[in-house]
Amino acid sequence: MNIRFLDLSMTTCCTRKHVRLLAGALIAGAFALSLNACSSGKDKQVQAAMTPHNVTLTAAQQKSIKLYQVAKSQYHTTVDTNGVVDFDHDQATSVLAPFSGPVIKLLVTLGQKVRKGQALATVASPDFAAAADAYRKALAAAHAADLLAATDHDLARHHAISQRENAQTQADAVSADADRDAALQALRALHVDSQTIVDIRDGKSVDFAAGVIRAPIGGTVVEKLIAPGQLLQAGSTPCFTVANLSRVWVMAQLFGADAESVHTGDTAEVDDGGGTRSLPGKVTNVAAEIDPDTQSVLARVVVNNPGDALKKQMYVGVHIHSAHARSGLLVPVSAILRDDENLPFVYVVQRDGSYARRLVTLGYRDGNRIVVNHGLHVGDKIVVDGGIFLRFIQTQ
Repeated sequence: MNIRFLDLSMTTCCTRKHVRLLAGALIAGAFALSLNACSSGKDKQVQAAMTPHNVTLTAAQQKSIKLYQVAKSQYHTTVDTNGVVDFDHDQATSVLAPFSGPVIKLLVTLGQKVRKGQALATVASPDFAAAADAYRKALAAAHAADLLAATDHDLARHHAISQRENAQTQADAVSADADRDAALQALRALHVDSQTIVDIRDGKSVDFAAGVIRAPIGGTVVEKLIAPGQLLQAGSTPCFTVANLSRVWVMAQLFGADAESVHTGDTAEVDDGGGTRSLPGKVTNVAAEIDPDTQSVLARVVVNNPGDALKKQMYVGVHIHSAHARSGLLVPVSAILRDDENLPFVYVVQRDGSYARRLVTLGYRDGNRIVVNHGLHVGDKIVVDGGIFLRFIQTQ
């Protein structure tokens, strides 16, 4: 009997402990729920207080607000970048030594303007002497062959010689004439002037030891790469660079999305280096690959260069105006405001006449207008003057 009583007592005791623990847990849970409810309520109140509410104006206040109805507009982009001046390679040439030998004398200075065919330097060249001598011999041989051919032709007409002999003489004359013409072309390839060729043809004395390097085009001597006494190798030694500087290339650098905005035919303006004026130009090529050194795409702008204001390797500003029109939602810049997180927004008129904030995503700026890529629709009415006043009222 005692044992049974003790067991019942212990059981009752354990049950009471469990009840107490369960009650404590329920009270703690209820307290936590109460705290969460209070906290959630406070958060909602704070969030509601921080959320901008729509602004409603009186009739008098409406007079200080100016609106703009959003519509699609066309615009042309302008890319502002930098570029490096280079010679117009269509009007510049590297003058290679046409014959071998040591330089006797330089006849021009760096920066000097020269005309086409003007002498740039003289060279003690055996090539020139050999070519002049070959031409003189070819002239004599061709003259003799032509005389013989004319004589045999007359004799053949009178049956004094056979037709076979006459045909051979005529063929020899044709071959001699071809050799003469080839010798003449060899002289011209050495840039021998026309007067010297005439003198050789007329049998006059010519200084066979002196070859002359001549300007292949008219322009300015922008590079002088040889000195007196230097030994030249025909066809491989660069001697001068002659360029027409009245027109130059500007290699403009395009980064990122700007490369997609520029096309061949676009107009451009190039700073003259001194910041006093802009020179008009035109895009004639956009590279198909990225420059590995600068990670940019190069656009070639051809620019007229009055007074040689632009020099090679000069760093200049370039402004490229796209010829391709784009379409988008352009709004006045004055409509754009920034919130506390520096995000752009505008005030949009609601159906009830109130004004609500709307976040927008901005794009290209065209003067006093800016493209809105996202956030607005055609027909929306936005505030373009008075937005600061609306913001003041909204934050009170």
